[in-house]
Amino acid sequence: MAEALSCMEEDLTCLICCDIFTDPVTLKCSHSLCEECLQRFWMTRDVPQCPVCRKECSHDEPTKSLAFRALCESFKNRKPTVVSGDVCPEHKEKLKLFCFVDKQPICVICYTSKKHENHRCSPVDEAAANLKGDLKTQMDRLQGTLDKLKKALESCGKQVELTKEHTSMDENQIKEEFEKLHQFLREEEEKRIRSLRKEKERQNGKLKARMKELSKQISDLSERMAAVWQDMEAGNIKFLQNYSDTLKRLKRSSVPNTNLEQEEYQHHHLQTMLFTTWARMQNLVEQSPVTLDPDTASDKLQVSGDCTSVEYKKKKIHVSDNPKRLYVGVLASQGFSSGVHCWDVEVRNNNNWTLGVVGETVHRKKLYKMDPKSRFWCFRYVDYEYKQGNKPASHIKSIERPNVIRLQLDFDKGELKFIDPFRNRSLCTYTGGFPEKVFPYFCTGDVDKPLNVFVAKKQNL
Repeated sequence: MAEALSCMEEDLTCLICCDIFTDPVTLKCSHSLCEECLQRFWMTRDVPQCPVCRKECSHDEPTKSLAFRALCESFKNRKPTVVSGDVCPEHKEKLKLFCFVDKQPICVICYTSKKHENHRCSPVDEAAANLKGDLKTQMDRLQGTLDKLKKALESCGKQVELTKEHTSMDENQIKEEFEKLHQFLREEEEKRIRSLRKEKERQNGKLKARMKELSKQISDLSERMAAVWQDMEAGNIKFLQNYSDTLKRLKRSSVPNTNLEQEEYQHHHLQTMLFTTWARMQNLVEQSPVTLDPDTASDKLQVSGDCTSVEYKKKKIHVSDNPKRLYVGVLASQGFSSGVHCWDVEVRNNNNWTLGVVGETVHRKKLYKMDPKSRFWCFRYVDYEYKQGNKPASHIKSIERPNVIRLQLDFDKGELKFIDPFRNRSLCTYTGGFPEKVFPYFCTGDVDKPLNVFVAKKQNL
């Protein structure tokens, strides 16, 4: 159908205006043209000619055909109207203005119509220049945004690489730190087992010595009893003659102490051991709020390299005699004059220890008087007895020996507590305030059984 219309359009097209015939006329040479087009063409010629074949014609020659004209009009109505892009589709006028309200180009007739009444309009070229300028501004802004997005994407890419690198480093660090914990736990396990076995060997040694002594007493007593029975089986005269010696033999045998007090077995309670181990392990990842000052340690106390442990030595250690050094004991590096402070001390099976705080100006070159008047606030365990200063703390039973002592100092409140953190029990409390800055104090008299200081969480019991 489209091809047929195209062919028909060629036959109905004027060769001068290249459009469908309008008022077509036909010359004697059979060529058809628009009447107006033919007349304009002849006006440019001296002699009328056919524009197609150049044959001479007369002015009376063109003939009109009503049927041909009707055919052209009919074809025009059937043919889809194609409007140029710069022509108003409604008024077929050239688009010369731009309406900023409706945001579309319009013709002059549109501008004067009621539809665009009071609308702001500008010539097409001027409007295009202004709008292109506005769009360029927006495009420049969008280009800036695009550049930022590209940089952000590039930054994300670099961040991905950095994250991979940091993840690898963090993984290695995690492995290293956990290896420390694993190593600590292995060493702690071995140490606990060695301590348990050593304690059992010591107790077994005492029991074996006691068994040997009892066996000897049994053998000696059995021999004397056998001799007495033998004397008793002799004749009456001989029995009576030896009776005096028999009595002397019986009197020589002292009654053995079969109820000899046995040393109480120190049971290694699993939960207590785990709590102590956890507290010690915590010291690996947190810095202790209290560390020992080696320059204050007396000449029989050995402070560890990390300043968190002190051990008693039988022989004096060669140390410099500086003004800070104590006659007995060791102080912490940190002193407190305000706030709440808390630290734990592992005492375990140490049988001779003293813990507390002392005033900053206390005389360091002589023995302390164990009371607050001498600016000494302490809690002690000496010869299987707990003491608050010099006074016995009879409310604490020996079987309740804690492995860890927690010291909780509230300087502003003027209070110092000694706590068994595992049983959540207060052992000893000082109140009444502190007249000056105080330093944590530690002392041990038990050979090879150190006191260990580590982190404690602040608690209020």
